[in-house]
Amino acid sequence: MHVADAVHALRTRLATATGDVPTIVAYPGYGNTSWVRVLARVVLTGKSGGATSGKLRGWKSFTSVPIRHSHVEVEIGGVSHSVQADGGGLVDVVLDAPLSPGWHTITLRSQGAAPAEARIQIIDPQASFGIVCDIDDTVMVTALPRPLLALWNTLVLSERARTPTPGMAVMLDRVMAQHPGAPILYLSTGAWNVAPALARFLARNLYPDGVLLLTDWGPTKQHWFRSGREHKLKNLERLAREFPSARWLLVGDDGQHDPEIYAEFARTHAAQTAAVAIRQLSTGEALLAGGRAHEDSPMAEHGAVSWVSAPDGAGLATQLKELGLL
Repeated sequence: MHVADAVHALRTRLATATGDVPTIVAYPGYGNTSWVRVLARVVLTGKSGGATSGKLRGWKSFTSVPIRHSHVEVEIGGVSHSVQADGGGLVDVVLDAPLSPGWHTITLRSQGAAPAEARIQIIDPQASFGIVCDIDDTVMVTALPRPLLALWNTLVLSERARTPTPGMAVMLDRVMAQHPGAPILYLSTGAWNVAPALARFLARNLYPDGVLLLTDWGPTKQHWFRSGREHKLKNLERLAREFPSARWLLVGDDGQHDPEIYAEFARTHAAQTAAVAIRQLSTGEALLAGGRAHEDSPMAEHGAVSWVSAPDGAGLATQLKELGLL
């Protein structure tokens, strides 16, 4: 942590010296009719708005410097709330707000930064269905676990050059059409730095409009890197508490730990799990991903919850139709 603090202090001085300015990067959030979860980052970046530019390659999204513990005013329905970013410049807070189901817009302000707007999806507290969907190798082909390829995809390659998974957007769209008003949350171990690029990728490839739940990179007091598995399980548990009436369709792939994570959730929250849908990687993709998770392994024991798998969205759609989910 001392090393990280020293590096951050140096980056802050360099960014200030080169004329970088405070910028609020607002992300879509969600809530129910009495509260909202607000997600945003406050960073130092170039005056051209580099953190939110639609033309940036991946590596440039990592050049912005987070402004630690900055104060942010969040305006929701004419009411202002004062909140504080964390040590990584991330705002992740729950605020009281009486709003009707559907999409709303809130405004965020911080000293020296231009105001930013964020869209918030208000979910009916009695919602009976929702989707949690992984990103890497599920909606886009990235082979993320392979270190060198991960660096290339994340730091160099433009999101315009990334490949969508065949049939997955259509499958998710059909499920959403079958369940009007249902939320979809894209849960990934990717860093918040790449959220704007991921949002552009999803929109360009006609994926359903939803909320990104990403993570912050960097060390903690116990580890050099944050646990992606812990991040996913924590957010799944949180959604189960926040929307106890909802049953979740969990969508992922067999190249990382999705089967293990989803199986654990299904065992402990069977009544809140509609089904698990796993995209099967090709032999080449599995090789790049460092192996394939096996459905029949003890860690993938999922009890009575329905479990489907196929190499693409069309195959998953066929099996989900048999389950009555689309």
